[in-house]
Amino acid sequence: MSDPQILIIDDDAQIREVLRIAVRQAGMVCDEAGDGAEGLAKARSGRFDLLVLDIGLPRMDGLAVCRELRTTSDVPVLFLTARDDEIDRVLGFELGGDDYVSKPFSPRELVGRIKAILKRTRDAAPVVGTDGYARGRLRLHPERHHCDVGGVPIGLTGREMDILALLMAQPERVFARPALVDRVWGAGMVVSDRTLDSHLRNLRFKLTEAGCPDAIETLHGVGIRMGACRGG
Repeated sequence: MSDPQILIIDDDAQIREVLRIAVRQAGMVCDEAGDGAEGLAKARSGRFDLLVLDIGLPRMDGLAVCRELRTTSDVPVLFLTARDDEIDRVLGFELGGDDYVSKPFSPRELVGRIKAILKRTRDAAPVVGTDGYARGRLRLHPERHHCDVGGVPIGLTGREMDILALLMAQPERVFARPALVDRVWGAGMVVSDRTLDSHLRNLRFKLTEAGCPDAIETLHGVGIRMGACRGG
């Protein structure tokens, strides 16, 4: 297995140096960016296993970087910020962040958080088959990152693809919310209800726009399951 590739995006050169040393001592490879626009451009290369992303960045702040990145990539993101604001934390998780560390921080703790995220990512059990899934008008081919309704392609993020693949793999099962989080994000990962709701809302919107409003059902007080996907 190759050494993990880490991208550090922070406008403080001293912090980048501290992180670079800590990450390399932990056996990882790193690259750096000093502002949001540069960081987003590098992150889109697809060669990184994790991003350490400061929220307070020039040119494009970290939340905007994560929002743009999540339209095409599900690379893990560890937010780093000098602000200990609950709103920032909530927005970060809703946008698809995986963890959150406030400055000042311990380099050893931050490296530990990085390792924990990478372990969850690499050890996560696959929930997809090689032949894809079909349900009514909906077709999903996770190995090709392809989804369509009636032949019309739908652009899904990696997390949306994971959720939909899990539901389609067991279409009659009702997933309680904690079980859904454990299977998609990894056992033991703390994910707020607002984060899960945000992903489900975006997924439902995309499927509805494509003509399949009955793709995902919520059984109030019970959980989530696949719908008939007949459209209408």
